[in-house]
Amino acid sequence: MDKKTEFKPFSDFSEMALVTAGSMGDYNTMTIGWGGLGTIWGKPVCTVYVRPSRYTMEFMDREEYFTVSIFEGFKKELGYLGSHSGRDGDKVAAVGFEPVEVSNGVTFKQAKRTLVCRKLYKQLMDKSLIPEADVKSYYSGEDSENVHYMYIGEVVEIIE
Repeated sequence: MDKKTEFKPFSDFSEMALVTAGSMGDYNTMTIGWGGLGTIWGKPVCTVYVRPSRYTMEFMDREEYFTVSIFEGFKKELGYLGSHSGRDGDKVAAVGFEPVEVSNGVTFKQAKRTLVCRKLYKQLMDKSLIPEADVKSYYSGEDSENVHYMYIGEVVEIIE
């Protein structure tokens, strides 16, 4: 997190980010490919999406804050973090990332930017309102009923 880089809000979330909730002694993280930035209720916000089957959701629900850490050049590590569960072991150690305590959360030394977010809102996405082509792409087969929850967090700090 020592070099300032260009912020690319439409591509930084595309498999180049982790959402993390918890504290240094007890946290979980997962790779996210969906996210957005904007404003709601007069506040700058970050929106992320998490399936109920993900271990990270337990932490997202329990904690008041979450972080979104944006990376550059760590596709293999982020792929691993997105395909392995923290229930089964220390996946962060497995990829060699160094967790760093920040105000109200955890990020990683390797991140180029981290958004610290205070949770404002959570809602289950309504599959009946999702375009049919996207339902077929993202909610078919054995995981068809495992629709994402949307979390909106107020961005209270940006760490570069």
